[in-house]
Amino acid sequence: MNAADDDDKHDSNDSDNVDITKSSSSASLIPPQIASIIDQTDQFTFSDSDSTTDSRSVTVRLHVDASPGCGGIAWPAGRVLSEYIVRHPDLVSGREIVLELGSGTGLVGLVAAQLGAKTVWITDQQVLLPIMNKNVEMNSLGDNVKVAELNWGEAVPEYLPTRPDVILAADCVYFEPAFPLLVQTLSDLSDSRTEILFCYKKRRKADKRFFTMLKKKFKYVEIPDEPYSDVYTREAISLLRLTKIGTSN
Repeated sequence: MNAADDDDKHDSNDSDNVDITKSSSSASLIPPQIASIIDQTDQFTFSDSDSTTDSRSVTVRLHVDASPGCGGIAWPAGRVLSEYIVRHPDLVSGREIVLELGSGTGLVGLVAAQLGAKTVWITDQQVLLPIMNKNVEMNSLGDNVKVAELNWGEAVPEYLPTRPDVILAADCVYFEPAFPLLVQTLSDLSDSRTEILFCYKKRRKADKRFFTMLKKKFKYVEIPDEPYSDVYTREAISLLRLTKIGTSN
């Protein structure tokens, strides 16, 4: 499935506005979402197996609060990307620098830190930094997780690494005016060697414009993820690997 060409398959009327399930399995991998969450604490557990034996699991406690904006809650693509890296920990384990874009609550970055990434940067707009800082503290990850403001489209601040080993981005395609800004920031932070994992839930036909912009600077491929691919398709989730075009420095 091409992420940019599936407009007829998924329309813009899908809703995330029902109760959250808090554990992941093939049945609940794409949980529904609460419409309005104010100052709550949830716990999310991700496992590398549907079996309860001989499996790796990661548990994250998360403060969620929609009052600063939509980034303050845990959205479906963040859950999917978290589950994916738990099942493929080598993507982040031992990496010197992992950076998450549009972190919101910081969920995916916190999972990466628990999987052994040496330094994880979780980034978003200033209004969401208190939520991220609280979640770092709640999970006792202050030694290797750093919280920073990063506004897409602006120059990358000097305190941030300009070439992380891995970039993680989940549910960042939602606001059309931000599409070129997100592409610019992805380009500013990466070169052709950067591992970029990008997960999004298609909600509207306008999303295709993002991929039109993206392909000018990046190649992207759908990540095959059996046995979950059918779930992704049904729930309009795309899990992609991005590679920057034409530069390695």
